[in-house]
This record gives sequence, C-alpha cells and structure tokens, in this order.
Amino acid sequence: MDKAVTRITRTALFTALLVALQAATLPFGNTLVTGSVVNLLLILAALFLDLPAAAAVGLLSPAVAKFLGIGPLWALIPFIALGNLVLIFVWRAIVHRWGQGWRALGGAALLAAPAKTATLYLGIVQFAIPILLKLPAQQAAAVSALFSLPQLVTALVGGAAAAALFPVLRRAIPEPPSRG
Repeated sequence: MDKAVTRITRTALFTALLVALQAATLPFGNTLVTGSVVNLLLILAALFLDLPAAAAVGLLSPAVAKFLGIGPLWALIPFIALGNLVLIFVWRAIVHRWGQGWRALGGAALLAAPAKTATLYLGIVQFAIPILLKLPAQQAAAVSALFSLPQLVTALVGGAAAAALFPVLRRAIPEPPSRG
C-alpha cells in the first residue's frame, strides 16, 4: 500500500478509535476510565504514527469530542489539545532517543504524565478558568478538580497500559511510514 494512503488511514483510524472510545466510556461517568483510554490511544498514536499524524490526532480529538457532545467548554479545547501534544512529543522523544525497551517505555510514562498534567494545570486551572473564563467559584472548583491530579493519574494509567501493549502491538503492526 502507498505510504501516503497508509498514513492517512492510520491517522483516521486512531482519530476514530479515540472518539469512539471516549463515547463508549462516557456512560461509566468516570473521568479516570475515559481519560486513561484517551491517553492510551494518544500514546499509541505517538508510537505508531509519524509525528505530524500523531499531532493531528492529539489536536483533533478534543474538538471532535466536543462536536459529539462529550467534550468540555469550547474555551478549554486549545489547552487540552496542547496537553495532548505535550504527551505525544515527550513519548516520541524518549522512545526515539532511548529505544523501545521497557526502560524507555517506563521512562516515557513517568516523564510524559507530569508534563501533560503541568500543561493542563497551568493552562486551564491557572489561566483559562480565573482569567479567560472567570467562572463562578463553585463551577471553577469543579472544572479545576478535573484538570489537576486526575490528569496525572489518567496519563500514568494510559502510559502503563501503552507500555504493556506496545511490545505486543509492535509485532502485529508493521512499521509506520518514516516521517518526523
């Protein structure tokens, strides 16, 4: 199959899986389940797609989720997309630098989770909520609670799941087209 077709197909597949699994886990009413699944898929996209395609998945997922009625306030979408990009970039950088062994995968999980969490916390809790949105105290507290510690937990769980699944999936899925 042509590399461009493979790349587009994989990007579309990861985006569709991400949105479908967000919708499927939403009825559980548990941010930890949905967030962990989202982070798992973002990380797998980072590992199985080239950088521009993985970034596209990370950027598109919060907007598409919002269009489907499962996302947060519109004003938070750019910050969530940025957090997704940070997760993807850190995972790719570590795995490309250290290889695909357990140490690299574990290191990526332990470094990318706090990086994404810090990005979301600073962007949403410290900037968007008090300055951009000026939400009432009770709503601000509720939204802030979602974009602090739970983000760290879901990124760590998604990272651990990705580290466990990647060696198996790597044997089943051919190498991605080389770009970025």
